Amino acid sequence: MVDVHRYHQISESTHRIMNPLAHDRMMLLGEICGLDSKTEILDLASGKGEMLSQFARTFGVFGIGVDIFPPLLEEATLRALELGVEDRVRFEEGDASKPLDLGRFGVVSCIGATWIGGNLAGTLEIMKRHLQPGGWILVGEVYWARPPSAELAARYGQEFADLVGTLDIFEAAQIDLVEMVLTNEHDWDRYAASQWLNVSDWLIANPDHLDAPAVLAERNESRRRYLSEGRRTLGWGVFVGRAPF
Repeated sequence: MVDVHRYHQISESTHRIMNPLAHDRMMLLGEICGLDSKTEILDLASGKGEMLSQFARTFGVFGIGVDIFPPLLEEATLRALELGVEDRVRFEEGDASKPLDLGRFGVVSCIGATWIGGNLAGTLEIMKRHLQPGGWILVGEVYWARPPSAELAARYGQEFADLVGTLDIFEAAQIDLVEMVLTNEHDWDRYAASQWLNVSDWLIANPDHLDAPAVLAERNESRRRYLSEGRRTLGWGVFVGRAPF
């Protein structure tokens, strides 16, 4: 097996956003939350930092991104420089599943990384630690658009819910679910299929790499899983919550 962070570094090498989230939908989230130059954001498992840097450029926010994988932090820092927002955002190495001494924020986001809390419920509890009263939560998460097979559900190693089950999880966490921005099949296809090409390009450039057999095996298995069942079963979206005042 290849390390999951390493695999995503290869398979999403051409991706600015490491999720099935189109740029216009990402920016819609900023509009929904009314972001402005007074907003401070904490982005947990921030990846390449695209959302935080784009929010800083468009809305003038300040923010901190935390990620556990140094190569992604390097890309995020370079992207902030490219967009001219290096004075408004910074990226730190850290385990987002552990307590972070960073204070409280008006917005806390975790886009597509609810593994940090074991599942959505656990991740909401982590996010609440860093949230100001009345603050916004942005959490990108898989949901079941159709009931999955037992094999598909087991393959992901964490619990997902359907849409009303997602609402139940927010209510149990005492976070008011106030909006959502969902992907469509085209978003999923662009996210998934482009990874196949990225892996192919990497294998051609690195035929003798020690990771090559495992990277190929992971690509082949994930491709088959997506085409056989994932495409019609998996949904994904960013769910917008608001904490009590």
